[in-house]
Amino acid sequence: MVMIGCRPKGRLTEQHDIFFGIAESMKELIPHMNAFWPEAKGNIHVDAYREVTFVNGYSIKVLPKTNEKKNASPENLFFLNLGGYKVNEFEEFHYKVLAVSETSGEAIQQAKQTAFYKHFGFKGATSHIDDKYGVDVDNIYRITDILNSFFKERYSLQITKEESPEDLLHIGYFPLKKLT
Repeated sequence: MVMIGCRPKGRLTEQHDIFFGIAESMKELIPHMNAFWPEAKGNIHVDAYREVTFVNGYSIKVLPKTNEKKNASPENLFFLNLGGYKVNEFEEFHYKVLAVSETSGEAIQQAKQTAFYKHFGFKGATSHIDDKYGVDVDNIYRITDILNSFFKERYSLQITKEESPEDLLHIGYFPLKKLT
C-alpha cells in the first residue's frame, strides 16, 4: 500500500492517491506506479508506504495464483478512504483504513469505530467515506478488485485469523529515484 503524490501540470497543490501492488521491493513497483498515474509523467514521489501483512488480527499472505482455490477464505481485505472536517479549518482531512471482513458492510462498521470517523466532523460537515456523504458500500474497495491485471493474474491473497502487531508504517518524502 503506497501513498503516491505529485503536482500535475496546471495544479496549484500537490495531489495524492493510493496504489496497491505486490513486489519484493519498492523499486519493483516503480514502473507500475508510473503506469497507474500517467498524468504525473514520472514525477511521482512516495509519501508513505506499508507492507501489508497484518490487519485487524488477520494475517495477509500473497500466494501464487495457482493456489487460490485451496487457500480461499470468506474474509476480504478492504480499503476505505475516510474524509472529515474540523471547525474553522479550511481543509478536508483524510484517513486511509484497511479492514478485513466478509462484507463491505462489516468493513464500514469497522471504519465507523475509528477515532478519525468519530472526531473529524461536526453538524453540517460530517465525516464520511470519501466520494459519498453518508456511508455507501459502492465506495469501499476490495483490494483484489483494485489491483491492476498484472498482479491479479499472478497472485491471490490468503487471509487467516492470527493475532500480531499491525504493520510498520514508513512515512516521509521518498522521491522514486531514491527508491532505486
